[in-house]
Amino acid sequence: MNITRFLNNIYFNSRVKEIDQYAGHAGEIQHRVLMRLIGKAAQTEWGRKYDFSSIHTYEDFKNRLPIQTYEEIKPYVARLRAGEQNLLWPSEIRWFAKSSGTTNDKSKFLPVSKESLHDTHYRGGQDAVALYLRQNSESRFFSGKGLILGGSHAPNLNTNHSLVGDLSAILMENLNPLVNYIRVPSKQTALMEHFEPKMEAIARETIHANVTNLSGVPSWMLVLIKHILEKTGKQSLEEVWPNLEVFFHGGVAFTPYREQYKEVIRSSKMHYVETYNASEGYFGTQSDPADRSMLLMIDYGVFYEFIPLEDIGKENPHICCLEEVELNKNYAMVISTSAGLWRYIIGDTVKFTNNRPYKFVITGRTKHFINAFGEELIVDNAEKGLAKACAETGARITDYSAAPVFMDANAKCRHQWLIEFAQMPDDLDKFARILDDTLKEVNSDYEAKRQNDLALQPLEVIVARSGLFHDWLDQKGKLGGQHKIPRLSNTREYIEEMLRLNNK
Repeated sequence: MNITRFLNNIYFNSRVKEIDQYAGHAGEIQHRVLMRLIGKAAQTEWGRKYDFSSIHTYEDFKNRLPIQTYEEIKPYVARLRAGEQNLLWPSEIRWFAKSSGTTNDKSKFLPVSKESLHDTHYRGGQDAVALYLRQNSESRFFSGKGLILGGSHAPNLNTNHSLVGDLSAILMENLNPLVNYIRVPSKQTALMEHFEPKMEAIARETIHANVTNLSGVPSWMLVLIKHILEKTGKQSLEEVWPNLEVFFHGGVAFTPYREQYKEVIRSSKMHYVETYNASEGYFGTQSDPADRSMLLMIDYGVFYEFIPLEDIGKENPHICCLEEVELNKNYAMVISTSAGLWRYIIGDTVKFTNNRPYKFVITGRTKHFINAFGEELIVDNAEKGLAKACAETGARITDYSAAPVFMDANAKCRHQWLIEFAQMPDDLDKFARILDDTLKEVNSDYEAKRQNDLALQPLEVIVARSGLFHDWLDQKGKLGGQHKIPRLSNTREYIEEMLRLNNK
């Protein structure tokens, strides 16, 4: 008996039919979510401050509440971490997802409620499986176990009843115990703090398991896979786990890693599904393997708004709800959630590719871009340029970061790319030229600034030594979990640190 088909028929099929309603009823669904959130939080300190009880429409909500960044909610988070309750959300807040920091802080601590765990994060994971099974009717997903690679947590402010850590660790800590029968490694191993001994422990526990699916951040999962192959002496991962069929990935763009995954997982039956499970909420799942766009999950505990990228930083930016977005336009995402985040800018930028149903791609970060000379280069541009340069020179990239050179000794300005190659290009100058030309093709502002080499000189590629980005993260205590390399930066803060380390 195929247990996966049985479970799909009795549990997942009905949910997929509900998701199909997204195409024609997005506005109604999102309005219900907003009213539910407002009603639930009406008697919180935040709800009383903005008189949630008198909000009946989106226009009321939009006119009443200000847009928030982490700096605005930080005082509330500090009080929550100290044990106060009923501030932003009525249920007890015991968990805080640790995320990359702001200008003023090393880390952000985002509240996680029991509702957001269940109506957003866990529901997102279940729906990712449901959508995958619809596309793969012969799957034997549940015939084996899932390897989930996550981070660690610690007591919040030295209190035993409250936790702070990577979102993945908080999710692991609160999983239904029954889920542990279909996942590896053990909870104790999964939550180990130090990355390198954790890799060894995971490899030791899982090499002989029947692993059918993987979940995690592509960069860190690749480190684990290479360690397992080295430990077993195998050439490809399906030799270790012959029933492996899917990798649910998120956290960083998959493009730089795609070719490397083809080398370590050679099976033509392997599937890759992108998910968008951020510290703030679960927002999207790739529902069609032929379309890299993700389906926006609109009936969770998340209400969405969007700010056009050109309005970011303006005193009175244009803000629109889901029904008002335009296709193929970059927006900063704003969310209100069942964890008590209200009109909160999460820092990611997205572009919609479809509106029946709403599907999108992540294009970058509101702070991860280069606009030193008016070129407005975003991560999506970078990924396209690198993909083409790799394809035409035989290169493979492990990691990269880029920043502007504002003016060198010859009064010349350019972009500087620090790239760690898994496979060097056949010609580094050709690689740089293709990257530069592709950026011109996909970004008219960059093309204009590069015109006749007047404002911007041709970009520069510096080869990073093997392990540089790993060592940089290690130096900052950020190995593993959801920690990421800053891909594009408008200042030279990060790249200068990396260059110093590269020369040691």
